[in-house]
Amino acid sequence: MIKSLYTRSIAFGRRVYLAGDPKGEHSAIAEAVGGKAIRLGHGRNTRLNPLDEGYRPAGTSDTEWASMVASRRRDLLGALAETVLERRLSPLEHTAIDIALAETVRDSTTPILPMVVDRILDPTPDALGDLTAEDGRLVGHALRRLVAGDLSGLFDGPSTVAFDPTLPMISLDLSQVAENSSLISVLMTCASAWMAGALLDPTGGQRLVVYDEAWRLLAHPSLLRRMDAQWRLARHYGISNVLIFHKLSDLDNVGDQGSMMRALASSLLANAEIRIVYRQETDQIGSAAQTLGLTGTEQSLLPSLGIGQGLWRIKERAFLIQHQMHPDELEMFDTRGRLTDKT
Repeated sequence: MIKSLYTRSIAFGRRVYLAGDPKGEHSAIAEAVGGKAIRLGHGRNTRLNPLDEGYRPAGTSDTEWASMVASRRRDLLGALAETVLERRLSPLEHTAIDIALAETVRDSTTPILPMVVDRILDPTPDALGDLTAEDGRLVGHALRRLVAGDLSGLFDGPSTVAFDPTLPMISLDLSQVAENSSLISVLMTCASAWMAGALLDPTGGQRLVVYDEAWRLLAHPSLLRRMDAQWRLARHYGISNVLIFHKLSDLDNVGDQGSMMRALASSLLANAEIRIVYRQETDQIGSAAQTLGLTGTEQSLLPSLGIGQGLWRIKERAFLIQHQMHPDELEMFDTRGRLTDKT
């Protein structure tokens, strides 16, 4: 359904962005509609620099812009480190990131992750550097995982592709690196950070940003907090966010019952004005009903929904919708076929 929804929206002037496609199933569609699929993988020359400055709003002074970019970069580095370490950073670890980032920006017009990692692990030998040399070591090694090993060559250099805001669709294809990576959530965050920086243009028109397999991001507190902050600004930038879950019980992986993180994840759904639910197995109905606030009548419909039938909740109104597709759409969107050329 989501594929026909976003392709049809293109005809009405909207642009579509897949901020991370773990299975590569949207790449062929992006190219078919005149857009671009950016494929990340070993052996390719494609690199994305998540520390790119992104779009600069008109009228922003040099001082204001430097502050905005520095804040965005610090937030990203902190979120990535917390995700790898699976804990909150200490004040000293935040200081280590701040100093390393400031030194990198001072010495390079195009800062990249390896530069920041090198400065965290081998800080400038002054009084403050001595303080962070040991305290920042775990952070440095955590971030090093993004530029070495199975993720090397993806985010460790200047971007080799430019973001073209005139294209109808851009998809970041992660299928060649997602399946065997234990850092898939970090991978998706780096890719989406590169894209998000380019989307912060309030004059860019109406846009759809799609997060496939969203549970991977919501399961990490630092990434969830970052997503929540971004979504609060979405309306100002003309962005509609789309979260895709295969089952709502995936939210059970987000924090403990009654925790702040579980509440934050649930609020993302609660604040969504449009919720579309397709057929649910009996053991999933309770979770869906509680999360979405379904009535008894709505719950009773879910197990019996046919192919293409969905329960649409638009604010407080509910509709039973039969989604119909043209034969050309069916052929293009058939995920069982071999539609995506990954060679």
